[in-house]
Amino acid sequence: MIPFLTIVSGLAWTVVYVEAMRIGFRDRSYAIPAAALALNFAWEAIYATRSATTALSAQGAFNIMWALADVVILYTFFRFGRSELPGWVTRKAFLGWALLLGATAFAAQLLFVAEFGWEAAPRYSAFLQNLLMSGLFIAMFVSRGGARGQSLLIAAAKWIGTLAPTVVFGWYGNSLLILGVGALCSIFDLVYIGLLWRARTLAPSPAPSPAPSGTV
Repeated sequence: MIPFLTIVSGLAWTVVYVEAMRIGFRDRSYAIPAAALALNFAWEAIYATRSATTALSAQGAFNIMWALADVVILYTFFRFGRSELPGWVTRKAFLGWALLLGATAFAAQLLFVAEFGWEAAPRYSAFLQNLLMSGLFIAMFVSRGGARGQSLLIAAAKWIGTLAPTVVFGWYGNSLLILGVGALCSIFDLVYIGLLWRARTLAPSPAPSPAPSGTV
C-alpha cells in the first residue's frame, strides 16, 4: 500500500506542475503562489540533488522531475509576476523581493535539515509548507477576484497529492503531527476546490452568435 500511495502522490503532484506550466503561459501569469513556489523549488532542488547523489528511489525520481518543472514555473513567475503587483512596485523591487524570498526559502529548508536530519526534515518541512500553500491558494483566488491563472485540476491534484502521503507518513508512520497538518491541508484544499467550482459554475455563458443575414 505504501509504494502505491507514493506513486499516487508523485503522479498527482506531477499533474499539478504540468498544469501550472500550461495555465501560466495560457493566462500570462503564474499558477502557484510566490512563497509556496519558492519553498517548493528550494525543497525539490535540495532533495533532488541528494537523491541524484545517493540511492535513487521512486520519490527521488519525482523530486528531480519536479525540480525541473519548477524551473519552468519560475520562468512564468519572473516573466509575468510583475503585472500582478501594484504599479508602484518597480521591476528592481520585484526582482529584489523575489531573490530575498528564494534565499529565505533555501535557508528555511536547510535549517530543517540541521534540526531534524535528512530523514525527517523533508517530511516535516513538506507538510508545513503544504499547509501554507493551501492557504495561499485561497488568498490568490481572493486577490485575483476569481479563478484567473488557476485551475480546478491543480486544486484537485494538489489535494490528492497531499492526502496520499498524509496516510503514508501520518497514519502508517504513526506521526500525529503529520496526520494533523495533513488533515488541515485537506480542509483548506477542499475549500479552494469549492471556490473554483463555484466560480466555474457562475461564469457567464458566451453570448449566442448572431443569426446569418437573410435567415428568419
